Amino acid sequence: MARSTQESGKTPSHSPETTEATGLSRRKFLGGAGKAAAAGALVGWLPAFRIGAAEAACSTPTGFPSGITLYQQAYINWARDIAVDPMWTCAPATPADVVTVCNWARAQGYKVRPVGAMHNWSPLTVAPGATCPNIILVDTKQHLTAVSVNTSGTPKTVTAQTGILMEALLTTLEASTLGVNACPAPGDLTLGGALAIDGHGTAIPKTGETLVSGNTYGSLSNLIRSLTAVVWDTASSQYVLRTFQRTDAGCAALLTHVGRAFITEVTLQVGTNQRLRCQSWFDKTAAELFAPAGSSGNTFTSYLNSAGRVETIWFPFTPKPWLKVWSIAPSKPWTSSQVNQPYNYSFSDGIDQSIVDAQAQAVLNDPTTTPNFGLTQYNVVAAGLVLTSTWDIWGWSKNTLLYIKPTTLRVTANGYAVITSRANIQRAINEFYVMYSAKLSAYQALGQYPMNGPVEIRVTGLDRPSDVVGISGAPSPQLSALRPRPDHPEWDVAVWFDILTIPGTLYANQFYSEVEQWMYSNYASYGSVRVEWSKGWGYTTSAAWSDPTALGTTIPNSLRTGQAVGDNWDTAKATLDLFDPARLFSSPLLDTLLP
Repeated sequence: MARSTQESGKTPSHSPETTEATGLSRRKFLGGAGKAAAAGALVGWLPAFRIGAAEAACSTPTGFPSGITLYQQAYINWARDIAVDPMWTCAPATPADVVTVCNWARAQGYKVRPVGAMHNWSPLTVAPGATCPNIILVDTKQHLTAVSVNTSGTPKTVTAQTGILMEALLTTLEASTLGVNACPAPGDLTLGGALAIDGHGTAIPKTGETLVSGNTYGSLSNLIRSLTAVVWDTASSQYVLRTFQRTDAGCAALLTHVGRAFITEVTLQVGTNQRLRCQSWFDKTAAELFAPAGSSGNTFTSYLNSAGRVETIWFPFTPKPWLKVWSIAPSKPWTSSQVNQPYNYSFSDGIDQSIVDAQAQAVLNDPTTTPNFGLTQYNVVAAGLVLTSTWDIWGWSKNTLLYIKPTTLRVTANGYAVITSRANIQRAINEFYVMYSAKLSAYQALGQYPMNGPVEIRVTGLDRPSDVVGISGAPSPQLSALRPRPDHPEWDVAVWFDILTIPGTLYANQFYSEVEQWMYSNYASYGSVRVEWSKGWGYTTSAAWSDPTALGTTIPNSLRTGQAVGDNWDTAKATLDLFDPARLFSSPLLDTLLP
């Protein structure tokens, strides 16, 4: 079945130097990776790996700093539609080594791009199709993983280097009875990667709920109290490490930097850990869950009011979504199964990859089987929840919040947040449901099936400065999709919509483009639409991230309108330019988006 769109590409547990285990040479594999993705041939995912000396094709960078490991490695994103073979990569042992690499790169005309789990869909790190680009990838996962917890202050905090994986970070917190309110579903995202794109989960307060001090209903970026970044120092004419407190000038641009900066360490506030019960339902219809505003019964809003933490995964051409509801439960309900580790849905990510890939390829070969494919995905969920007794699980927050592993179908996805009022959540969802259903039917009538993965809907709070404990005047992240609108204080939530489909599916970009234009138009009267940085957006009928109006006007305006002069999109852009005048940390997409 298809996966959730919060999931991540996995860093290999084995050494990057591992030789091929598939019988294919790495050069042949990488050479065909982009073609395979474009054709939708989703063979079992292989992590990026180092290129042996005999296969290395790019000339060695001149004068690279000694003592810092340098090698050639493939870059392959989650959906495998960005595959660059090979790229020079290094693994600094310390943040000081990162600075050394940056100063070398500036002198030699190279870019520097931090690389984590390569989970991103959007080409914020590297452009597809590049050949021996003058870029040094900096692998943060190998060494920049230190973490320490401080339980003596108020609030309690964790200080971590940005290469640490989210699962490792949350495991460390759990040992001190600490945790976060919500987080992305994959545990193998790096902390730095999650913060760069305002990583989030799904959570708003249920009726009568009070936020646990140290937590937020917004993005992980809103937990940052201080950070250390590599920035340009005019006095020394060098890049240096600089620590910013949350209220320091320029920090607001770094809290969610979209890849336009290099953060080496952060201190996050955290709250007391919570036991969560996660109940899955597969017998509620889309018609009742996504009913018009004001409807009674099992509406999406009814579950939000009773639990606050809701996600629906709705497969195309099926009547009943997978509804997941998390609720705070200090004691184990007698009907729940206790879980002591994450990733409890083996039916979604434990299926033999060759079977999943064969099903995906069959859909691409014969799009008319898409309705049956959607039904198969739903049936896998319904049967799997029963057979594995995971329809009602209970445990520490980490063990119910983390549920996505990389052994699942690789899909592409668009992503948007509708900033609106809590009173309008059901209206926003219903209008999307009506539009999407009609559009699927219209395409089907033409014999076209552009969407073969699920629609996923979540709801979060915003990045409210008041959530930052004891720091008066804390700014909200200037580039976060969850930034509040001061001119609309009644807009207090974000409804997240994602639509998934297999890469290479015919008419997908056209469908995505139509949906995007509808969203900007439909929600303008009672909300604001912002893009989900890690996903697809800025669509033309032929490609994502390619609409000049979206990149040059619509997206900047979404984080400019309603914000104070000197504290908006333009402020963030100027700040990031000031900290990185050589644009070491930019990419072709960022050069267009943040010129």
